[in-house]
Amino acid sequence: MDTRENLMAAFEGECKAHFKYLAFARIAEKEGHREIARLFRAVAEAEAIHAMTHLEVLGEAGNTEQNLLSAIDGETYEFTQMYPAFIEQSEKEANTRATISFRNASEVEKVHNGLYNNALENLGKNKDTEYHVCEICGNTVAGNAPDKCPVCGASIDKFRIIKD
Repeated sequence: MDTRENLMAAFEGECKAHFKYLAFARIAEKEGHREIARLFRAVAEAEAIHAMTHLEVLGEAGNTEQNLLSAIDGETYEFTQMYPAFIEQSEKEANTRATISFRNASEVEKVHNGLYNNALENLGKNKDTEYHVCEICGNTVAGNAPDKCPVCGASIDKFRIIKD
């Protein structure tokens, strides 16, 4: 492998570690191990810094317009190709939990695609939009959170506001 491939592999590994440690922190918190949860979150943050540095060295983070276009491409791929194939396979294996997870994610990727397209269309107009994210399925809503998540059915109290 060349250095570019190594940087991409390192970026992917750091991203995976970041989110794995956040999941570990959530579990530790639920089990009452606040100090260990805090440690997992601290190391997760460090892994995110490593990932962002690798991405910058790769030249994969452009200006905002380029980044929105890249995000639109990624979200489109996920709901048109990746998740449909994953859903088909999980249904063949009768893995209901995986199928639900994939279906929810696919539906939310469509929402993300729309949000990114809207942001691209309004780039530079400096709208002060508030976003809410469903903690169950990841559905992302511009403006007020709905009483019930249209993707997974979660109640409004499962939506978390995203702050600067």
